[in-house]
Amino acid sequence: MNPNFCRHLRSKKMYIPAQADEVVPVPEGKISHAGHCWCNRTMAEVGPDDRQVGAQSCCESGRACYQE
Repeated sequence: MNPNFCRHLRSKKMYIPAQADEVVPVPEGKISHAGHCWCNRTMAEVGPDDRQVGAQSCCESGRACYQE
C-alpha cells in the first residue's frame, strides 16, 4: 500500500539526497511518519484548512485542501 500524499506536503527528508528514496516507500499496510512536515501552500505545520499536516493526515482526499 503506497498512499497518495498531497502534492503540497513537504518533509525534511525530501531535501536529503541519501534519504530521498525513503520518503515515499512505506511498509506494507502501514503509514509511517515522515518526520517534520509542512504544507507548501501555507509554509507552516497546518494546511489551508487549519488542520495539522503530516504523512497520516495529508494522504486522504477527504480534506478540502488535498490535491493529488
